Amino acid sequence: MTRPIPAFADRKSLARNAIFLIAVGLFLAALGPFGSMNSPPLIRFIYWPGVIVGGGVIGIAVDEVGGKRFANPWLRWTFSSVVMTPGVCVLVWFASRWAFGPSQARLFLDLVWQVFVISAAVMGVLQLTERPPARAEPVEARSDEAFRQRLSARRREARLIAVEAEDHYLRIHTDAGDELITLRFADALDELVGVAGFQTHRSWWAAAGAIEGVRWRRGRGELRLAGGLTAPVSRTYAAKLKAAGWF
Repeated sequence: MTRPIPAFADRKSLARNAIFLIAVGLFLAALGPFGSMNSPPLIRFIYWPGVIVGGGVIGIAVDEVGGKRFANPWLRWTFSSVVMTPGVCVLVWFASRWAFGPSQARLFLDLVWQVFVISAAVMGVLQLTERPPARAEPVEARSDEAFRQRLSARRREARLIAVEAEDHYLRIHTDAGDELITLRFADALDELVGVAGFQTHRSWWAAAGAIEGVRWRRGRGELRLAGGLTAPVSRTYAAKLKAAGWF
């Protein structure tokens, strides 16, 4: 149903991010913002690439650990930019003391603001240039007609949303309501092979077209499906959703 992400994809992403951060650092060194133009060129061209690359590493780490949990890109950008700022401030504080000498304590709030502005800009560009894998669909689509014949006439033509196992029964969720049928979950999965969808849990299957969002937090995932339905995502099946670009 999905194909794994090649191992070299991460290396390419790291190389692309490193080149971008170094380029930003060199640009700021040449520009000399926040009064740094008064410093010798050698100091500027060590200081700015150093703090931009170091801050970028902090930001990427924050984004990997916490930012990617947000499906909304604006929330992800805000979270990463805010959470990375204190750590980057410490880095910049010590780097500034080395490059430009001690600063007055009252200027620390100015430093926080300057760091946040640059951090937000850098993280925004990194997210815009990130290339998530395309959401994969089954290569060989197959009709779910045989499975639909098990449903009542009212729901046979309805949109299939999810299949949920309940003891020895299956609860079939459609946009015309749900109903129970007698069938093993494993047999249902066999009949749905090739149909656009994902097994998300040992007792859940969800149609790909019915997925509206995915949330992952504290080691657990949850699908938001059409009609206000939610389905759990276990670690066992999360990899397929991730490879398909859902989170």
